[in-house]
Amino acid sequence: MTGHLHFDRHAQRDFFVADILDAAPKDDLASMEHPIFALKSGDRRVRVYERKGVTVTIKPGHDGCATIHDKDIWIYCISQLVEAINRGREDVGRVVRFTAYDFLVTTNRQTSGEGYRLMGEALARLSGTRIETNIETAGKRERAGFGLIDSWRVIERDKDDKMVAVEISLPDWLCRSVKAMHVLTLNRDYFRIRKPIDRRLYELARKHCGTQSKWCVTTKVLHEKSGSRDAIRNFRMAVKMLAESDELPDYRITFNQEDDAVTFYAKAPKGAIAQIRDVLRSSQK
Repeated sequence: MTGHLHFDRHAQRDFFVADILDAAPKDDLASMEHPIFALKSGDRRVRVYERKGVTVTIKPGHDGCATIHDKDIWIYCISQLVEAINRGREDVGRVVRFTAYDFLVTTNRQTSGEGYRLMGEALARLSGTRIETNIETAGKRERAGFGLIDSWRVIERDKDDKMVAVEISLPDWLCRSVKAMHVLTLNRDYFRIRKPIDRRLYELARKHCGTQSKWCVTTKVLHEKSGSRDAIRNFRMAVKMLAESDELPDYRITFNQEDDAVTFYAKAPKGAIAQIRDVLRSSQK
Protein backbone atom coordinates (compact mmCIF):
# COMPACT_ATOMS: atom_id res chain seq x y z
CA MET A 1 0.00 0.00 0.00
CA THR A 2 1.50 3.36 -1.01
CA GLY A 3 0.65 6.99 -0.37
CA HIS A 4 -0.47 8.85 2.73
CA LEU A 5 -4.25 8.91 2.16
CA HIS A 6 -6.98 6.30 2.28
CA PHE A 7 -8.93 5.94 -0.92
CA ASP A 8 -12.20 7.85 -1.15
CA ARG A 9 -14.82 5.26 -0.16
CA HIS A 10 -17.73 7.51 -1.10
CA ALA A 11 -16.65 9.17 -4.33
CA GLN A 12 -19.87 8.15 -6.10
CA ARG A 13 -22.38 8.93 -3.37
CA ASP A 14 -26.00 8.48 -4.33
CA PHE A 15 -27.43 9.66 -1.04
CA PHE A 16 -27.81 12.96 0.79
CA VAL A 17 -26.23 13.33 4.24
CA ALA A 18 -28.50 15.29 6.58
CA ASP A 19 -26.00 17.33 8.59
CA ILE A 20 -27.54 20.81 8.84
CA LEU A 21 -28.32 21.12 12.54
CA ASP A 22 -30.08 24.50 12.32
CA ALA A 23 -32.48 23.63 9.51
CA ALA A 24 -35.92 25.21 10.06
CA PRO A 25 -38.74 22.63 10.33
CA LYS A 26 -40.54 22.26 7.00
CA ASP A 27 -43.66 20.32 6.02
CA ASP A 28 -45.05 19.56 2.59
CA LEU A 29 -48.34 21.18 1.57
CA ALA A 30 -50.06 18.01 0.37
CA SER A 31 -49.77 16.12 3.65
CA MET A 32 -50.74 19.25 5.59
CA GLU A 33 -53.92 19.54 3.55
CA HIS A 34 -54.92 15.87 3.49
CA PRO A 35 -55.16 13.52 6.51
CA ILE A 36 -52.54 10.97 5.47
CA PHE A 37 -51.26 10.17 8.96
CA ALA A 38 -53.35 8.42 11.62
CA LEU A 39 -54.26 10.28 14.78
CA LYS A 40 -54.32 7.16 16.95
CA SER A 41 -51.60 4.55 17.38
CA GLY A 42 -52.55 1.00 16.50
CA ASP A 43 -54.99 2.13 13.78
CA ARG A 44 -55.31 -0.80 11.38
CA ARG A 45 -58.29 0.39 9.38
CA VAL A 46 -58.22 1.24 5.70
CA ARG A 47 -59.04 4.95 5.62
CA VAL A 48 -60.44 6.74 2.58
CA TYR A 49 -60.55 10.52 2.30
CA GLU A 50 -62.24 12.33 -0.59
CA ARG A 51 -62.56 16.06 -1.04
CA LYS A 52 -62.77 18.33 -4.10
CA GLY A 53 -61.60 15.74 -6.58
CA VAL A 54 -58.77 14.40 -4.43
CA THR A 55 -58.90 10.85 -3.15
CA VAL A 56 -56.51 9.40 -0.59
CA THR A 57 -56.64 5.77 0.51
CA ILE A 58 -54.39 4.80 3.43
CA LYS A 59 -53.72 1.10 4.01
CA PRO A 60 -51.97 -0.07 7.18
CA GLY A 61 -48.98 -2.38 7.19
CA HIS A 62 -48.20 -5.19 9.60
CA ASP A 63 -47.35 -2.64 12.31
CA GLY A 64 -50.41 -0.46 11.75
CA CYS A 65 -50.74 2.95 10.10
CA ALA A 66 -48.05 5.57 10.47
CA THR A 67 -49.15 8.23 12.95
CA ILE A 68 -48.79 11.99 12.95
CA HIS A 69 -45.96 11.59 15.49
CA ASP A 70 -44.20 9.23 13.05
CA LYS A 71 -44.44 12.07 10.55
CA ASP A 72 -41.63 13.80 12.46
CA ILE A 73 -39.23 11.68 10.40
CA TRP A 74 -40.79 13.04 7.19
CA ILE A 75 -40.57 16.59 8.52
CA TYR A 76 -36.93 16.12 9.55
CA CYS A 77 -35.95 14.82 6.11
CA ILE A 78 -37.94 17.53 4.29
CA SER A 79 -36.33 20.22 6.45
CA GLN A 80 -32.83 18.96 5.67
CA LEU A 81 -33.51 18.71 1.93
CA VAL A 82 -35.03 22.20 1.67
CA GLU A 83 -32.19 23.80 3.63
CA ALA A 84 -29.61 22.00 1.48
CA ILE A 85 -31.34 23.19 -1.70
CA ASN A 86 -31.41 26.75 -0.36
CA ARG A 87 -27.67 26.52 0.35
CA GLY A 88 -26.96 25.37 -3.17
CA ARG A 89 -25.86 21.84 -2.33
CA GLU A 90 -25.83 19.49 -5.29
CA ASP A 91 -26.08 16.14 -3.47
CA VAL A 92 -29.78 16.44 -2.66
CA GLY A 93 -31.63 13.24 -3.49
CA ARG A 94 -34.38 10.92 -2.33
CA VAL A 95 -32.03 8.79 -0.21
CA VAL A 96 -31.31 10.62 3.05
CA ARG A 97 -28.71 9.54 5.60
CA PHE A 98 -28.76 11.02 9.11
CA THR A 99 -27.74 10.32 12.69
CA ALA A 100 -30.49 9.10 14.97
CA TYR A 101 -29.29 11.32 17.81
CA ASP A 102 -29.62 14.51 15.75
CA PHE A 103 -33.15 13.51 14.76
CA LEU A 104 -34.17 12.77 18.36
CA VAL A 105 -32.78 16.09 19.63
CA THR A 106 -34.28 18.14 16.78
CA THR A 107 -37.74 16.66 17.26
CA ASN A 108 -37.69 17.01 21.06
CA ARG A 109 -37.59 13.25 21.75
CA GLN A 110 -35.83 11.38 24.52
CA THR A 111 -32.33 10.18 23.66
CA SER A 112 -32.43 7.13 25.91
CA GLY A 113 -32.70 3.60 24.58
CA GLU A 114 -36.47 4.03 24.58
CA GLY A 115 -36.18 6.93 22.15
CA TYR A 116 -34.18 4.82 19.71
CA ARG A 117 -36.63 1.94 20.06
CA LEU A 118 -39.63 4.17 19.33
CA MET A 119 -37.83 5.62 16.32
CA GLY A 120 -37.32 2.12 14.94
CA GLU A 121 -41.02 1.37 15.35
CA ALA A 122 -41.92 4.62 13.57
CA LEU A 123 -39.69 3.69 10.64
CA ALA A 124 -41.40 0.31 10.39
CA ARG A 125 -44.86 1.90 10.30
CA LEU A 126 -43.79 4.47 7.71
CA SER A 127 -42.38 1.74 5.50
CA GLY A 128 -45.42 -0.49 5.88
CA THR A 129 -48.17 2.10 5.37
CA ARG A 130 -49.32 2.30 1.76
CA ILE A 131 -50.92 5.32 0.12
CA GLU A 132 -53.00 5.42 -3.04
CA THR A 133 -53.81 8.93 -4.21
CA ASN A 134 -54.25 11.30 -7.13
CA ILE A 135 -52.81 14.31 -5.27
CA GLU A 136 -50.92 16.61 -7.61
CA THR A 137 -47.28 17.35 -6.78
CA ALA A 138 -45.01 19.63 -8.83
CA GLY A 139 -47.73 19.99 -11.49
CA LYS A 140 -47.98 16.23 -11.96
CA ARG A 141 -51.19 14.37 -11.18
CA GLU A 142 -51.33 10.61 -11.43
CA ARG A 143 -53.07 7.78 -9.69
CA ALA A 144 -50.23 6.20 -7.76
CA GLY A 145 -49.53 3.92 -4.83
CA PHE A 146 -46.44 4.13 -2.63
CA GLY A 147 -45.13 3.65 0.88
CA LEU A 148 -44.63 6.69 3.11
CA ILE A 149 -40.98 5.74 2.87
CA ASP A 150 -39.73 3.32 0.23
CA SER A 151 -37.18 1.68 2.51
CA TRP A 152 -34.92 2.24 5.49
CA ARG A 153 -31.88 0.62 7.01
CA VAL A 154 -29.59 1.08 9.98
CA ILE A 155 -26.09 1.61 8.61
CA GLU A 156 -24.27 2.04 11.92
CA ARG A 157 -24.83 0.83 15.50
CA ASP A 158 -23.03 1.60 18.75
CA LYS A 159 -21.63 -0.87 21.29
CA ASP A 160 -25.07 -1.17 22.89
CA ASP A 161 -26.59 -2.06 19.51
CA LYS A 162 -28.51 1.23 19.33
CA MET A 163 -28.95 2.69 15.87
CA VAL A 164 -26.49 5.52 15.25
CA ALA A 165 -26.89 6.29 11.56
CA VAL A 166 -29.97 5.61 9.45
CA GLU A 167 -30.58 5.74 5.72
CA ILE A 168 -34.08 6.36 4.32
CA SER A 169 -35.34 6.23 0.77
CA LEU A 170 -38.17 8.72 0.34
CA PRO A 171 -40.97 8.24 -2.23
CA ASP A 172 -40.69 10.10 -5.54
CA TRP A 173 -44.06 11.73 -4.82
CA LEU A 174 -42.65 13.50 -1.76
CA CYS A 175 -39.35 14.40 -3.43
CA ARG A 176 -41.18 16.09 -6.31
CA SER A 177 -43.10 18.18 -3.81
CA VAL A 178 -39.95 19.18 -1.93
CA LYS A 179 -37.94 20.08 -5.04
CA ALA A 180 -40.87 22.18 -6.26
CA MET A 181 -40.74 23.94 -2.85
CA HIS A 182 -44.34 23.04 -2.03
CA VAL A 183 -43.47 23.39 1.64
CA LEU A 184 -44.18 25.62 4.62
CA THR A 185 -42.06 26.45 7.65
CA LEU A 186 -43.34 25.16 11.00
CA ASN A 187 -42.83 26.65 14.43
CA ARG A 188 -40.10 24.69 16.27
CA ASP A 189 -42.58 24.24 19.12
CA TYR A 190 -44.58 21.98 16.80
CA PHE A 191 -42.48 19.10 18.15
CA ARG A 192 -43.63 19.96 21.67
CA ILE A 193 -47.32 19.48 20.84
CA ARG A 194 -48.40 16.33 22.69
CA LYS A 195 -51.86 15.46 21.41
CA PRO A 196 -52.19 14.15 17.84
CA ILE A 197 -55.37 16.13 17.17
CA ASP A 198 -53.65 19.35 18.30
CA ARG A 199 -50.77 18.67 15.90
CA ARG A 200 -53.25 18.14 13.08
CA LEU A 201 -55.10 21.35 13.91
CA TYR A 202 -51.80 23.26 13.85
CA GLU A 203 -51.00 21.79 10.41
CA LEU A 204 -54.36 22.86 9.04
CA ALA A 205 -54.13 26.34 10.55
CA ARG A 206 -50.60 26.79 9.14
CA LYS A 207 -51.69 25.56 5.72
CA HIS A 208 -54.86 27.64 5.43
CA CYS A 209 -53.82 30.81 7.25
CA GLY A 210 -50.59 31.06 5.31
CA THR A 211 -49.76 34.76 5.34
CA GLN A 212 -53.35 35.73 6.13
CA SER A 213 -54.50 37.10 9.47
CA LYS A 214 -57.14 34.43 10.07
CA TRP A 215 -58.89 31.31 8.82
CA CYS A 216 -62.54 30.60 9.56
CA VAL A 217 -64.02 27.14 9.00
CA THR A 218 -67.12 25.26 10.13
CA THR A 219 -66.62 22.55 12.71
CA LYS A 220 -68.02 20.00 10.28
CA VAL A 221 -65.45 20.81 7.57
CA LEU A 222 -62.61 21.03 10.11
CA HIS A 223 -63.59 17.63 11.48
CA GLU A 224 -63.53 16.18 7.97
CA LYS A 225 -60.20 17.77 7.04
CA SER A 226 -58.58 16.66 10.29
CA GLY A 227 -59.18 12.98 9.58
CA SER A 228 -60.44 12.50 13.15
CA ARG A 229 -62.47 9.33 13.70
CA ASP A 230 -64.05 10.69 16.88
CA ALA A 231 -67.71 11.67 16.98
CA ILE A 232 -68.05 15.33 16.03
CA ARG A 233 -69.21 16.24 19.55
CA ASN A 234 -65.95 14.86 20.99
CA PHE A 235 -63.97 16.62 18.27
CA ARG A 236 -65.76 19.89 19.07
CA MET A 237 -64.80 19.49 22.73
CA ALA A 238 -61.15 18.88 21.82
CA VAL A 239 -61.11 22.10 19.77
CA LYS A 240 -62.69 24.06 22.63
CA MET A 241 -60.13 22.70 25.11
CA LEU A 242 -57.27 23.70 22.83
CA ALA A 243 -58.80 27.15 22.34
CA GLU A 244 -59.11 27.67 26.10
CA SER A 245 -55.51 26.63 26.70
CA ASP A 246 -54.17 29.15 24.14
CA GLU A 247 -51.13 26.90 23.80
CA LEU A 248 -51.22 26.29 20.05
CA PRO A 249 -48.05 27.76 18.51
CA ASP A 250 -48.60 30.76 16.20
CA TYR A 251 -52.42 30.80 16.44
CA ARG A 252 -55.27 31.77 18.74
CA ILE A 253 -58.52 29.85 18.37
CA THR A 254 -62.07 31.06 18.91
CA PHE A 255 -65.22 28.98 18.74
CA ASN A 256 -68.51 30.48 17.55
CA GLN A 257 -71.31 28.50 19.18
CA GLU A 258 -74.06 30.08 17.07
CA ASP A 259 -72.45 29.27 13.72
CA ASP A 260 -70.67 26.14 14.97
CA ALA A 261 -67.51 27.55 13.41
CA VAL A 262 -63.87 27.84 14.40
CA THR A 263 -61.56 30.77 13.64
CA PHE A 264 -57.77 30.61 13.82
CA TYR A 265 -56.09 34.01 14.27
CA ALA A 266 -52.37 34.51 13.70
CA LYS A 267 -50.53 35.36 16.93
CA ALA A 268 -49.13 38.45 15.31
CA PRO A 269 -50.32 42.08 15.15
CA LYS A 270 -52.37 41.47 12.00
CA GLY A 271 -54.17 38.57 13.70
CA ALA A 272 -54.92 40.64 16.79
CA ILE A 273 -56.31 43.44 14.61
CA ALA A 274 -58.50 40.97 12.71
CA GLN A 275 -59.81 39.52 15.98
CA ILE A 276 -60.64 42.96 17.39
CA ARG A 277 -62.50 43.84 14.21
CA ASP A 278 -64.49 40.61 14.40
CA VAL A 279 -65.38 41.26 18.05
CA LEU A 280 -66.54 44.79 17.25
CA ARG A 281 -68.52 43.58 14.25
CA SER A 282 -70.19 40.91 16.36
CA SER A 283 -71.12 43.39 19.11
CA GLN A 284 -72.84 45.64 16.57
CA LYS A 285 -75.21 42.92 15.38
